[in-house]
Amino acid sequence: MSWDDYFAEEQDGRAAAQSGKKRTITVGWTVRTQKGAVIWAPPQPFSRNDPKPVSSKSVQVCPAAVDFDRRHFVVPCPIDLTLQFDRQPNGQFTLVDADGEKSGMRQTGLREMMMLHPQHEWRNPERPLIQIIAPYVFVADDPCYIVQTPPYLHYFPTPRPGLQMGGRFPAHIWPRPLSWGFEWYDVTKPLVLKRGEPWFYISFETENPSAHVRLVEQEMTPELEKYMASIVDVSNYVNKTYSLFSEAQRLRPPSLVKARKE
Repeated sequence: MSWDDYFAEEQDGRAAAQSGKKRTITVGWTVRTQKGAVIWAPPQPFSRNDPKPVSSKSVQVCPAAVDFDRRHFVVPCPIDLTLQFDRQPNGQFTLVDADGEKSGMRQTGLREMMMLHPQHEWRNPERPLIQIIAPYVFVADDPCYIVQTPPYLHYFPTPRPGLQMGGRFPAHIWPRPLSWGFEWYDVTKPLVLKRGEPWFYISFETENPSAHVRLVEQEMTPELEKYMASIVDVSNYVNKTYSLFSEAQRLRPPSLVKARKE
């Protein structure tokens, strides 16, 4: 980082601090599931395995690129799974485990983790939409939006045959479990997921654009559990859940973040 870049970052940080905005935001993460909790690995800071730069002008030392990368956290895939579609003569899609008897998952486990949305909920009648549970919960006590995106900083030799659904919501108001949505564009190709590979990214938006997020493992306190129970699955009952944010904020305890003790 050059002196000019460092000075600019420091000035931005000082200005934010003077206006009462924090320069570091603590976000707690936990997994809310009753089964198979050990398959869900901790989110990891994004990092590259590139060789050391040979030039001071290398992209590896570009402050903008470095700052962009370090604001991403990687959530690894929890399972090995190959899915494909069989299309029936009547035009209906049937989703099957392409690994058959060699699959690492039982059908009961697959049904518990994944759902194929009914066709009337798809954005396009030719693009099936599947959803896999991702029971990660992120919570903050300071204003902080969580952003879930595809792993676009990683290169996959075989691209996935569609698009991951992104999402954005306030972690300080709406700490709910995530999910992994996938819109299948090319139903002639299988979707291959491998345990440990990047599954999706998490990044955060804060009041202070220069602030950095400190991610800590969250203790599932009675206060957090009770608050989450008031907002989880409300989409089953009402549309436009964003309209409920003000009411949720009214019910929210003053503090929810509590780092888990080792």
